[in-house]
Amino acid sequence: MQDLFLQQIVNGLTLGAVYALIALGYTMVYGVLELINFAHGEVYMMGAYLGIFYLGLLLPVAGMQNHPGLVLVLVFLLSAVTSAGYGIAMERIAYRPLRRAHRLAPLISAIGVSIFFQNYVMLTQGSDNKIFPALPLLSVSFDERFPISEIQRFILLSSIGLMGVLSLFVNKTRFGRAMRATAQNAMMASLCGVPTDHILRLTFAMGSALAAAGGVMAAMYYGVTHFSMGYVAGMKAFTAAVLGGIGSIPGAMIGGILLGLVESLGSAYLSSEFKDGFAFLVLILVLIFRPTGLFGARQ
Repeated sequence: MQDLFLQQIVNGLTLGAVYALIALGYTMVYGVLELINFAHGEVYMMGAYLGIFYLGLLLPVAGMQNHPGLVLVLVFLLSAVTSAGYGIAMERIAYRPLRRAHRLAPLISAIGVSIFFQNYVMLTQGSDNKIFPALPLLSVSFDERFPISEIQRFILLSSIGLMGVLSLFVNKTRFGRAMRATAQNAMMASLCGVPTDHILRLTFAMGSALAAAGGVMAAMYYGVTHFSMGYVAGMKAFTAAVLGGIGSIPGAMIGGILLGLVESLGSAYLSSEFKDGFAFLVLILVLIFRPTGLFGARQ
C-alpha cells in the first residue's frame, strides 16, 4: 500500500512538472499582456512532434547513437528554438494587430490560432499516433530503493532546472527587470526607454520554448503523440496557472505540481475514468472560492 502511494506521488510530481512548464507560458503572457493565450497548448503539442522529428534526423547521423545524452540535449534545444520561432510568429501575426482592440478580439484570435495549429499538424503529420523512439539513456526500469524510473527522474530534474533558470532570468537580469516593468505598466515602461515590443516577443518566445520542452518530456514519458493532445493539456495547464495565481511565476510552478498530484492520487484512489474531471473540478472550486489563486494579488 505504501509503495502504491509513493508511486502515485512520483507520478503526480512528474505530471505536475510538465503542467508547470506549460503553465509558465500562460502566466508569463498574461502577466505582460493580460492575454490568455489558448493556443499555448498547441505549442506544447508541436514541441512533442518536433522532438520526434529532430530525433529522427539526429539518430541516423554517424556516431550519434553512441552519444544518447548529446542527442537528447540537441533535441531539446532544437525543439525549443523552433517553438520559440512559432511563438514569435504567433505574437506578430495574431496578437500584435489586436493589441488595442476589444479584449474579446485577441481571445477569439487565440482560439483560431489553436484550431489552425491542430489542423496544420494533422494535415502534415497525419491523424495517427506518432511513436517517440526509445533512448537507451532513459530506461523505464524502476529503482529498487525508490519507485521512480529514469525517465521520471530526468523529467523532474530537467523541469526544476528550467524553472530555476527562468526565475533567475526574470529576477536577476536586465531583460527580466524590463519584463516586470512592462507587466506593471507597459506605457510607463515604454516612456522610460523599455523596448516593449521586443519584451513581448521575448515573453512569447520563452513561454513557447518552455511549452516545447514540456511536450518533448510528455512524448518521452508516454511514448506517443497525437495532434489533439495539446487541447486538454493546455486547459489543465491553464487550471494550474489559475490555481497558483494567474500572472505569478512561482504560483504557476506550484499550481502545476499540485494539479499533477491531485490528478494522480484521484485516479489511483477514486476513479481513473474521471482523471481529467479532477483537474477541472479544481478549476471550478478555485474560481468560486479563491479566484485570485494561491499567490495572485487581489485587484
